[in-house]
Amino acid sequence: MRGLDFSSWQSLLATLIGLALFTLISIGIRLAMMLTIQQRRERMNRQINERLRILIAAYKTLGGSFTGNLTVDPTHLRDLRLRPQVAEDTAAGQDLVPALSEGSERSRRIRDAVEAALSDIILLGTEEQVRLADTAVRDLIAGRRASTHDLVVSLRAFIREALDIGPIPADLELPPQGPSRPSGAGGKGGGEKAGSEKEGGRSGGGGGGGGGAMGMGAGAGMGAGLGGSLGGGHVKDTDDDAASGHHA
Repeated sequence: MRGLDFSSWQSLLATLIGLALFTLISIGIRLAMMLTIQQRRERMNRQINERLRILIAAYKTLGGSFTGNLTVDPTHLRDLRLRPQVAEDTAAGQDLVPALSEGSERSRRIRDAVEAALSDIILLGTEEQVRLADTAVRDLIAGRRASTHDLVVSLRAFIREALDIGPIPADLELPPQGPSRPSGAGGKGGGEKAGSEKEGGRSGGGGGGGGGAMGMGAGAGMGAGLGGSLGGGHVKDTDDDAASGHHA
């Protein structure tokens, strides 16, 4: 207050203008800082949400089953064709397609999904998760069956901690988890449904064409009958006029 001069109205006006400018500058700096902090926080939240979304999808892929074969089969189609049994079948003149069972196709789809999930974990996972994913990838490259249970446990603990969910009870021992098994029934059913809809559209179009043909035939028949009636009446009137003229 000692620096303020209220001796005249000029000095008072200058003082008020200085205070207003100081206040506006302070508010502007504060707003700029708040906007910067808010943008940085939103960017971090988006990154965390995207990371959690990808890791949750990887967890579902790597640990979606509790029964059956809980390891990943790295065998490729070319390896199946080089197996001795398949070679014997080929030498006997049998086709390769029946020799490759439906299980090999399912194993291939599981392996492809697991490899994509491991790639996402190597990109966005923690150090422990990256090491476990690297171990699984090296097992697949070497042709050994890879287990994903340890990686699933690490992902589950990380996701629950990130979502502020309590840990799994220590006295609860969960069974081993393995990669989820893809279901091909949906695509087959969808194809059958699309085929039935297509057949229904064809039959509906045929019915519409038949109805149009029947309508055209009926219209032509009615037109012919009407023309015959009018023509008959005109001939009769002409004959009557001729008969009356002859009598006259």
